[in-house]
Amino acid sequence: MKKGNIGNAPDLKYLKIDSTKNVFYQLPVSELVEHALANHEGRLSDTGALAADTGKFTGRSPKDRFLVEDSLTKDSVWWGEINQRMSPANFEALFSKVAAHLSDKIIYVRDCAAGADPAYQIDLRVVTETAYQSIFANNLFLRPEPNLDAQPAWSILAAPTLLIEEPHQYGIINENFVAIDFTKKIVLIAGTGYTGEIKKSIFSILNFILPFQHNVLSMHCSANTSKEGETALFFGLSGTGKTTLSADRNRKLIGDDEHGWSEKGIFNFEGGCYAKCVGLSEDKEPEIFHAIRFGSLLENVVLDEFDRPDYNDISKTENTRVSYPIDFMENAEMSGIGREPENIFFLTADAFGVLPPISLLTIDQAVYHFVSGYTAKVAGTEVGVKEPTAAFSTCFGQAFLPLHPSKYAALLRSKLEQNRNIKVWLVNTGWIAGPYGIGRRIKLNYTRSLIRAAMDGSLLESHFNKHNIFGLEYPTSCGEHVPAQILDARGLWNNDEAYDMQAKRLAKLFISNFEKFNNEMPPSVHAAGPKIETTVLVS
Repeated sequence: MKKGNIGNAPDLKYLKIDSTKNVFYQLPVSELVEHALANHEGRLSDTGALAADTGKFTGRSPKDRFLVEDSLTKDSVWWGEINQRMSPANFEALFSKVAAHLSDKIIYVRDCAAGADPAYQIDLRVVTETAYQSIFANNLFLRPEPNLDAQPAWSILAAPTLLIEEPHQYGIINENFVAIDFTKKIVLIAGTGYTGEIKKSIFSILNFILPFQHNVLSMHCSANTSKEGETALFFGLSGTGKTTLSADRNRKLIGDDEHGWSEKGIFNFEGGCYAKCVGLSEDKEPEIFHAIRFGSLLENVVLDEFDRPDYNDISKTENTRVSYPIDFMENAEMSGIGREPENIFFLTADAFGVLPPISLLTIDQAVYHFVSGYTAKVAGTEVGVKEPTAAFSTCFGQAFLPLHPSKYAALLRSKLEQNRNIKVWLVNTGWIAGPYGIGRRIKLNYTRSLIRAAMDGSLLESHFNKHNIFGLEYPTSCGEHVPAQILDARGLWNNDEAYDMQAKRLAKLFISNFEKFNNEMPPSVHAAGPKIETTVLVS
């Protein structure tokens, strides 16, 4: 539907916008691409995908995210550095500024939804200042048939060129901000063109609504399923392989990032994927590589003089991205729904070179590592990082959790206790045979083989050894595709004393991080963590 022909669908009166002049409602992607090119928002790559530049911000700005504190949220939200308070009055004042700003602009309005299970689905109206942001909303969210008589429950207003002068007057820190009001059901995004803020705002909303109101576990994970309907979940922070490992040509992809777990099973929150592009190649990640075509949106990817994407060029950012509808994947489960999982994988890129490539967890260990959410940063990825640095993001998604982590942990434990056939695995996709700079990163093919063996049950036939510091049970063999020596993290070092020192060092970081949960976690979960009294590994 073009400008001036939008029926009665978008309720834009609160924005004081003349909908007959400067509103483009529900444009098809082909027209949005034309608008983006005309607006100089990006270039068309030789793949057919639009390559857009998100401006100053090439990633999220978590310190500029706020939640409105009112009667609904005051006693329920996990307030602190992650969830910063905003008064209703300040939100109202910022809303007025965003509305006034958009009223002078050509805007793009898209109705969509989040949550593949109709019982938990929320309707969305995404109002954006740029055409490429509307392409993103089309790609990432569910695309139900438009209902011209409906008024979506939630509204997202994105104004990337609006910079707030004297931000402290409004209770914010910088000229850019993201604010969520759970009572008014409005999200305000200003001063940033990074589309991930749109995506993660909706994820934060579902992380509040589903556990708090419906007792449904919301999860920062990817999910896929076999032809027989056997579901697997993959939890992991950025750079651990969550998107890559769930994209398997032998399995159907339910979703690559956000899911809910209800009494009926697993359901995707989204209708598309948002994959990292750094180092992308056809050989390593063919499913993602071939999904980049007309309709996809590349973000901050450098194009050469022939409009070819250079996925190794990180001069703009290491956080280069592509979004595309999930049906751009060869094997997509278009219902977005799967059975309760048979296997759950916690992915960690351990740059300390300590953790085994794969370990089988008890329920208490699963809760411990879920709450810990460990991975590591390596030298060169951030300013000031000169050696491996442990990073803990509780529930593998701390930045998006409005509720206390104990709520999500209790829901996970309940699921695992109700079905003790579910296997939970800790997978090290990081370094072996030494820490970063000395050892090497485990081959992707080895990790894929280990995960496939876990899913088909053959890995359970192996003999398992126990790591005496971390208490992890790890297999000693995995068929012909993975050398047995790869599975022995300590043996690969060829220096037991150096390994033990490094393992103790990492264990202390785990223990220190977990201290903040002392009052919320049962003793059995604390006991499931690493112990540093001894240093010898036993079979």
